[in-house]
Amino acid sequence: MESKAQLTFNGKTYDLPILEGTFGEKAIDISQLRSATGLITYDPGFMSTGSCSSAITFLDGEKGILLYRGIPIEQLAEKSNFIETSFLLIYGHLPTPKELEYFKYHITHHSMVHESIKNLYNGFPNNPHPMAVCSAVVGALATFYQDQLDVQDERDVEITIHRLLAKLPTIAAYSYKKSLGQPLPYPDNSLDYTSNFLKMMFATPCEPYEVDPLIAKVLDVLLILHADHEQNCSTSTVRLVGSSRCNLYASVSAAIYALWGPLHGGANQSVIEMLETIHQDGGDVQKYIKKAKDGDDSFRLMGFGHRVYKNFDPRSKIIKKMTHEILEKLGIHEPLLDIALELEEIALSDEYFIEKKLYPNVDFYSGVIYKALNIPVNMFTVMFAMGRLPGWIAQWKEYQTDPQFKIGRPRQIYNGLDTRDYVPLENRK
Repeated sequence: MESKAQLTFNGKTYDLPILEGTFGEKAIDISQLRSATGLITYDPGFMSTGSCSSAITFLDGEKGILLYRGIPIEQLAEKSNFIETSFLLIYGHLPTPKELEYFKYHITHHSMVHESIKNLYNGFPNNPHPMAVCSAVVGALATFYQDQLDVQDERDVEITIHRLLAKLPTIAAYSYKKSLGQPLPYPDNSLDYTSNFLKMMFATPCEPYEVDPLIAKVLDVLLILHADHEQNCSTSTVRLVGSSRCNLYASVSAAIYALWGPLHGGANQSVIEMLETIHQDGGDVQKYIKKAKDGDDSFRLMGFGHRVYKNFDPRSKIIKKMTHEILEKLGIHEPLLDIALELEEIALSDEYFIEKKLYPNVDFYSGVIYKALNIPVNMFTVMFAMGRLPGWIAQWKEYQTDPQFKIGRPRQIYNGLDTRDYVPLENRK
């Protein structure tokens, strides 16, 4: 028997189809609801709304499962690398050796930006937030490639994908160098993806710089863990902007702005700012645990709990292990990191946090590990954007060829004034 739900309204019953996903998740298909009944659904924050059908990423927040194209995140973090994972997300399968070589070659050899783009950096204030710079420059890329913006031309889209993946690390590193007043370096095509980024970030023309392979590997894993996460705020932004057939540069530029918010990608920056607050107040962790439990206190522990995960975020488990390993290997003794580790220990054993399922999340650990890698705090969200880029591309690309493609146009419940007449200026009091 066909699965369906029934809605009774004004004495009439309507059958609504039930859709079922690969792992048994179910959804009521309301695509014909308004035309059949005149009704719309009301769901602030889209807590119970599925905006699309997608084959890219699956997550189960109750069980703590995350799959990219069916492959567990744990396996990709252990066995893959960021470039291969990017290919997997964008094209739907693990690349053959020939496909991977082609993909890597074009990303490596598109990493330079047009010299005129450097002029954009000169127009920004001396200390701009890197996310604002990255979004602006990514959007501006469309002006340099105006003859290759056809979203329905496969070759144009392929070239755009290569350019975005290749140039975002360069754009990001330049935004950091701009804030320091240092020269903007050229990429080094002899290095892998993360090593090249680290060299552009931290090298200067004055002295030689060798990338620590351990740090490059850790950064590569961090990028994999952030590469996609289903229909979050920034990913939904990419799809919505792309639903107007807008080019990929502009769609990703919009997603970067969406990610910038402190409730989304900015959360890992908020974690470090919270740790600094605790440190400046004497480092009394128990005091702030009590404040977090006090419903009348405005203080909140940042980096705990998740909108979707009601279990341990599988990404957090990987980063947690990696964090402890790298702190030990690098011999780092940083007060903020000590506070973070004490917070973690208390939260994982305190009944209050356990009962409310407030586990340390990916933002908590990524903030800590970025701090250990000497990544500046205002670059944390940029690192998130670099990692999330292949997911944004994959989601945008998937929607452009979706048989159910439609321009995004949510409805609303109007609660403003009733119809009234215009009052001439001279009669207004």
